[in-house]
Amino acid sequence: MEQTIRGAIQTTSHFERDFRIILENGAIRHIHVLGHPVLDASGALVEFVGSHMDVTEQYQARVALENALEEIKGLRDQLYQENVALRQEIDETSMFEEIVGKSDALRNVLKDVETVAATESTVIIYGETGTGKELIARAIHNLSRRRGNAFVKLNCASIPTGLLESELFGHERGAFTGAIAQRIGRFELASRGTIFLDEIGEVPLELQPKLLRVLQEREFERLGSSHTLRTDARLIAATNRDLSQMVEQQKFRSDLFYRLNVIPIHVPPLRERPEDVPLLVRHFAELFSRRINKPIQTIPSETMSALVNYAWPGNVRELQNVIERAVILSTGGVLRVPSTDLKSSSPTSTVVRRPKADAPAPDRDQMMQALQATSGRVGGEDGAAARVGMKRTTFIAHMKRLGINPRTVIQHF
Repeated sequence: MEQTIRGAIQTTSHFERDFRIILENGAIRHIHVLGHPVLDASGALVEFVGSHMDVTEQYQARVALENALEEIKGLRDQLYQENVALRQEIDETSMFEEIVGKSDALRNVLKDVETVAATESTVIIYGETGTGKELIARAIHNLSRRRGNAFVKLNCASIPTGLLESELFGHERGAFTGAIAQRIGRFELASRGTIFLDEIGEVPLELQPKLLRVLQEREFERLGSSHTLRTDARLIAATNRDLSQMVEQQKFRSDLFYRLNVIPIHVPPLRERPEDVPLLVRHFAELFSRRINKPIQTIPSETMSALVNYAWPGNVRELQNVIERAVILSTGGVLRVPSTDLKSSSPTSTVVRRPKADAPAPDRDQMMQALQATSGRVGGEDGAAARVGMKRTTFIAHMKRLGINPRTVIQHF
């Protein structure tokens, strides 16, 4: 204020300014002052006339408004970012409105879901194509403390290799040809929520170190930027491939595999839970009949039997498509499934039968001997599981039950 007054005196000009004062009790008041010069007949400055106004309330109101606008902008930006990730799902009606089934195999999976949902650990979901791995991932998110935040998904197999890094971590304007604007990556969008990476086995080797870093350090940079960003996203991955075998073939980094394989969940194929087929058939029949306004009152026993005995190589997704087509083509309120929908590739077979169940479970010594003969390798044509006539996933389950560690099995012999 002293500088303002000195300047006004030297230039004989008016002045207007806001300043603050501190009262004896420590209170702060905001003042608006206005001064106009008064000159005598010779043009010399005589005095300043003007006014002082206490504008504390107006100042506080303006600050409150600015803070509110800033908060609104932040919320708007957050909502926009979440909508960017969720926009692709607006027109996609999930075919799996709920997890349907009562088989022991499915119940075991749901028990695992309830257990891991309460944790913050990384989860990887193994299962064949069409088994509903995304549905399991959503169930984990919805049962977790993060359910109020975004669930961001990305199918790593559907994105060209050159664009996958940008999808995961984002890019700055001009980072590469065609980058005409800044883009926020999925890990940034999913902060405080969950990111679901389907087909994780399709991530190229050159990108895997960056994925490992974001899992371990929670840090990443957008393409074209040196500024380090942080994320609090929980990762749930899924694959229909044998990652351990890919590690042996040097197609997948071992350190990333061990970081992902913290809590594995194995989703059984539909052929291993045939008791769930009738429930799924009724569920999808009701769903599609309601959707196209075409009531289905009856499902013939021979139709249901054929559906139960089919091996469903495409799993629940294939069953869903078959029932949707059947509802569209059926007449008279009776569900009819065309026989061509249940034919295998073999010209001599009209129904694909479920494969035989695993052989009787071997005892601990047999499993140890098989592991010894394969140097602890479980999967593959010559792995320990194949030697005892079991599926790899079943063999692993028995190892866990018996407390067998394949890395130390050689020490026992």
